[in-house]
Order: sequence, then C-alpha cells, then structure tokens
Amino acid sequence: MRAVFALLLILSFSAGAQTPGAEYGSGSRNRRAEAQVPLPQYPKPEDYLSFEVSATTPFDFFVDAKSVSVSTDDVVRYTVVAESASGAKNVSFEGMRCSDKVFRIYAVGRSDNTWSEVRDSSWQPITVDQRNVQRAVLYRDFFCPFAGNVADIGEALRALRTGASRAVIPYY
Repeated sequence: MRAVFALLLILSFSAGAQTPGAEYGSGSRNRRAEAQVPLPQYPKPEDYLSFEVSATTPFDFFVDAKSVSVSTDDVVRYTVVAESASGAKNVSFEGMRCSDKVFRIYAVGRSDNTWSEVRDSSWQPITVDQRNVQRAVLYRDFFCPFAGNVADIGEALRALRTGASRAVIPYY
C-alpha cells in the first residue's frame, strides 16, 4: 500500500513539473487548444501604428493594424516592426497569451517582404529586458489590461491609436 501511495505521489509531482510558458496550456487548467492561424499579409508602412517603448531605445516600434487579432483561443496575435534610425527593420508575427504572460514568435520578416516561419516556436515568458521591452509594453499598456486579453480587435486598435488600453498596470 505504501508503494502505491509513493508512486502516486511521485507521479503527481512529475506531472506538475513543467516550465512556465513551455507548453501552450501551462499555468492554467482547461486551456483551449491553440488555433492554427495563417500568416498575415506582410505589413505596409501605411498600416503601422506606432507605440512608445522608451526614450533611450534606438528603435521605433510599430504594430501592423491589419495583422491584429483576438481569437477564441485567448491569444492576441499581431505583427511588430522595430525600425532603426538608419531604416533597418526587424519584423515578426507574434502571439501573446495575457493570462500566462507569455509570447510566441510564429514568423520573422525577410528583406524581400515575405515571411519565414519559425521552426521551433515555443511560448516564452514576457520579461522586462533589452530584447523584450517592446513585448512588455504591449502586454502592460495595450493588449493585456488587468492581465487579461483585450475584448476584441477594436479595443486593441483603439488602445494603440490613443496610447493606452483601458487600464495601465505596473510591470510585475
């Protein structure tokens, strides 16, 4: 009897030993399966909505308004563009799961204005560091008010156009 109890105890600990953000459903129960979403059209400058990241950041950041979606799988998807003063651009199509504070890169832009899908895309924690500060700002100020998703595309676009979602929450 003790051996059975010990085995059940070991199995229960190993089942919960996942890394946060490593799997789509980690951190929450009854998670819906992630929808398979086609890549959006490559962004055009006339569809860019700028957002402020930091006065000291050497890049200007934009979200492509036509790429923003809020889906039934609780993922906000968007294309983000980082442009340097010299005109060099980094473009990526990403998803953000507000309830778990994680992001995922689905594809990156090529110089010929086409997408290259990321082979081993996995959910990563949103952190405040030099490489991810734009994601932290999108999370905090635009897509995840009160750490929950924006209600719909209209709310996300309104937040980007006006400079903030319905509530600005601190980083945590």
